[in-house]
Amino acid sequence: AAVILHPRKKPRGLNDSKKLTPKQRAELEVEIKAAAVAWAVGFASVEEIAALNILHATGLAMRRAVEALQTAPVFALIDGNYAFPMPCPVKTVVGGDGLSCSIAAASILAKTARDRLMVEMDGLYPGYGFSAHKGYRAPRHAEALLSLGPCAIHRLSWAPVQLALQGKNPMLAASRFDE
Repeated sequence: AAVILHPRKKPRGLNDSKKLTPKQRAELEVEIKAAAVAWAVGFASVEEIAALNILHATGLAMRRAVEALQTAPVFALIDGNYAFPMPCPVKTVVGGDGLSCSIAAASILAKTARDRLMVEMDGLYPGYGFSAHKGYRAPRHAEALLSLGPCAIHRLSWAPVQLALQGKNPMLAASRFDE
């Protein structure tokens, strides 16, 4: 997601989206969208992730969000240490979602959009529990991968999916694959 905040209309309570409850994120989403100069959310498809890898597909989704802003940004702050190509200059900020209000706002919009998508996917692909775990590795997800196999939205290169395809417990995958 990308957000341009009005300097005098920053919603109170902005923080790293992972440190907020789903209720807090939902409330802040409404406030961010109402107060922002511009905001947009971009996505990358499962096919794009497979072709590009998760890092570069993330950059593609970020660029799509920036390009969709109704106000062109002068520069972009990117959470992390990888400067993805953008239509404007960028500055990376390690731990940025806890340091920058704009990055925190974008992380909240990204997470709430992703959560809504996972609820929708739960309806399309029942049995995986997507609405409960939102795509993160969880025991229920691992059990479903073993019993049902992967569905159309699973990344076949993701280590837990690979393990399930081999008939092994997906919970054995290292935590670095929990994306």
